[in-house]
Amino acid sequence: MTNNPAAPPKVGFVSLGCPKALVDSERIMTELRIDGYELVGSYADAELVVVNTCGFIDSAKAESLETIGEALDENGRVIVTGCLGVHEQEVKSLHPGVLSVTGPQQYEAVMGAVRRYLPFQKVHDPHVDLVPPQGIKLTPKHYAYLKISEGCNHKCSFCIIPSMRGRLSSRPIDEVMGEAERLVQAGVRELLIISQDTSAYGSDIKYRTGFWQGKPVKADMIGLCRALGELGVWVRLHYVYPYPHVDSVIPLMADGLVVPYLDIPLQHGSPRILKLMRRPAHAEDALQRISQWRAVCPDITLRSTFIVGFPGETDEDFDLLLDFIEAAELDRVGCFQYSAVAGAAANELSGTVSEAEKQARWDEFMRTQ
Repeated sequence: MTNNPAAPPKVGFVSLGCPKALVDSERIMTELRIDGYELVGSYADAELVVVNTCGFIDSAKAESLETIGEALDENGRVIVTGCLGVHEQEVKSLHPGVLSVTGPQQYEAVMGAVRRYLPFQKVHDPHVDLVPPQGIKLTPKHYAYLKISEGCNHKCSFCIIPSMRGRLSSRPIDEVMGEAERLVQAGVRELLIISQDTSAYGSDIKYRTGFWQGKPVKADMIGLCRALGELGVWVRLHYVYPYPHVDSVIPLMADGLVVPYLDIPLQHGSPRILKLMRRPAHAEDALQRISQWRAVCPDITLRSTFIVGFPGETDEDFDLLLDFIEAAELDRVGCFQYSAVAGAAANELSGTVSEAEKQARWDEFMRTQ
């Protein structure tokens, strides 16, 4: 057995934010291993640290900035990437010592920065230079996130994700299925399907048909679910908007091809607030659709998240939200107090709700759900 003449440089990695960011971290870490870098779990052991940040809401930005500062204090050589990276000047003004700042999905730019500040010429050894076909995963072996698209075409007034991650960009169906197959072959028993808008998958590429195992597969939500259902593992759908075509997925759940579970970000129950939020669905339509889903698949589990204290939310609007969640009888519910995000259109709305009132409404919501 041969050895590389030089010990591989050691890189530390901190991953913050949502599952989509976690998948980005997995991809960067896989590239680092392919290039011969060693991944370590402490600042002290690392020669350089990569911080993959979140910048969706102010609390997430604060956590990211704090983590960057911690990495600088503990290590001193830090590369920043991820959603907060779109605010490069803000990062550099607070932390001028960072080596590089890049935005989300800029994998090659991150690798270029690592190679620049921690150069290493790898000597390939087929006996030891093994990266698993599925890449490096940060989840337990039995499940993995499968990201099917990037970006979002919605213009929700409280959200700045399109400005950070761009418009919807769906992965080709054969590429998605190839990754899914490799994950299953590696022992994964549950695939968690993620994106910014899973139900919009394929719309940007005109649902272009691809091929998997010699068979044509349409690049839309239904075609994807049918193909994934053939892999013999649990397939769980996250970030699904309640569009009419989602109805066609429910029979697949009833037949056992897809886990009878939907994660649907409904956000509110007041038509007026939903309009101010620029959400693509109406509360009345959502209730009717939920009823239809349960008629087809009685075992379906529905999870959702809501926002209280949105600008302009009145007592009447909040009562409508409570009426909605009581009528919907959702299985799992999360609730957030509205937090202003720099650059979001909602910041221009009138009718700011006080922090005390947000807390009171959150408390009542949680008691009701």
